[in-house]
Amino acid sequence: MASPFRYTHAITCRIPLSLRTRGEIDLEEAKLQHEAYVRLLRDIGLDVLELPPDENLPECPYVEDCAVVCNGIALICRPGDPNRLKEVEAVRSVLRKELDLPLAEIADQNARLDGGDVLFTGREFFVGLSKWTNEAGARAVAAAFPEYPCVPIKVTEHRHLKYYVTMAGTDVLCVSRSKESQEILKRIEREATYTYSTLTLQEEQSANVLFVNGTLIHRTSEEIPQSAMILSQKLDIPRQTVPMSELGKFSSGLSSCCILVKRSRHIKNL
Repeated sequence: MASPFRYTHAITCRIPLSLRTRGEIDLEEAKLQHEAYVRLLRDIGLDVLELPPDENLPECPYVEDCAVVCNGIALICRPGDPNRLKEVEAVRSVLRKELDLPLAEIADQNARLDGGDVLFTGREFFVGLSKWTNEAGARAVAAAFPEYPCVPIKVTEHRHLKYYVTMAGTDVLCVSRSKESQEILKRIEREATYTYSTLTLQEEQSANVLFVNGTLIHRTSEEIPQSAMILSQKLDIPRQTVPMSELGKFSSGLSSCCILVKRSRHIKNL
């Protein structure tokens, strides 16, 4: 069976100057970090489609919240923050026109869904019920991908689900030792249809990793020194690091800045 974590393309969006309106951020450093992020995605074999920055949409680099892509279908999200709805239109256009993917739209007008709350394990979906995503949003995920179980998971803090738990490999959940991360892990273990291995890291922000094409991408050892040591000791798969100190201030972290897509045909860059 082909790995569910093999991809051909990634959608990203460059940094607008207006991102600094979201709080204290070193904008130049954020741009450098984003460039390093995109370069790394290309280095591991992805064709990266880069959207131009939109100064009217300060959070546009965090494209993950705009769509959930699985098995060649793109579910178009409805972000919990109505100010971000225009971001979705740009991503919808790329998915349809550049990648030629069939789109699933959310019919329920009351549904709210951020992609950062949707964790696909390769076997099932966990959907965080958070500040941005509600039960109707979780039902939309279940309707779009009926071939997989879809389990709602309560998130009590003001973060997306994938800030607290991501996939660090096939059937491996990555969490941190933080109270919320551990509570979410317990909820997942109670509700899951499959038993997963768990990789527990130290720093809270270390739980958000990307497992792509056999490579684990995580924050640098300067940002997560204790967790980087654990990763070097416990994992025998290829690892790459990328700085996320600035971009991670207003997001879940690494997963927030791309939408990963598996595509059979080669598509030219934007």
